[in-house]
Amino acid sequence: MFQLLRTVGLRAFSMASETYTSGTHSAAFVTCPNDTVARDLARGIVEKKLAACVNIVPAIKSIYEWQGKIEEDNEVLLMIKTRSSKVPALAEYVRSNHPYEVAEVISLPIDQGNPPYLKWIGDIVPE
Repeated sequence: MFQLLRTVGLRAFSMASETYTSGTHSAAFVTCPNDTVARDLARGIVEKKLAACVNIVPAIKSIYEWQGKIEEDNEVLLMIKTRSSKVPALAEYVRSNHPYEVAEVISLPIDQGNPPYLKWIGDIVPE
């Protein structure tokens, strides 16, 4: 109960003072096998208002263990800015539209940032 009251109080204070509440938004990361998959996912994510912005970072090298072997692949990284409340829907969208058997979808809460940019994320991505 205390956590609920704290959350509601922080949100009301944030709206009243136009300050950002740490963790309201998140940066999520998804790796893709190529630029075509990355562009298709990024466009779908933004069109469905699951994120305000997706940056496509080309030419990353991933080294990982898969099915008992060490693998090394060239991939493309998506950096996704969204509301933390949208991460589950974002993950579901990626799982449903990604060619990998196990798609990487991880997110980190945004603690601080440029206030107008953080406000823009909130304006674009509905709760």
